[in-house]
Amino acid sequence: MIKAAMFTLKLEPELRDQFMAEAAASHQPASQLVREFMRSYIAEQQAARDHDAWFRAEVEQALREADDPATVFVPHEEVKAEWQRRRAMLVAAIDEARE
Repeated sequence: MIKAAMFTLKLEPELRDQFMAEAAASHQPASQLVREFMRSYIAEQQAARDHDAWFRAEVEQALREADDPATVFVPHEEVKAEWQRRRAMLVAAIDEARE
């Protein structure tokens, strides 16, 4: 059996009373709700840190690639023309499907 640890928390009496009333209304112990909140908060924070680490690694990789002399850059006008061509093909396909 896991030994429980005590956690003391200061909060406004009105907040405590409202929380206890909502816990009672949902037929759940207040301590269970606090534990669930803590687990949820921990998971959210870990996910945010994991995403931040992933994003930073992606940016660093992109910067390395941009600084590599062997990197071939595609001019903006070429990219723009290609996407205009693709859009025109999709619009034509949609128009054809409507007929």
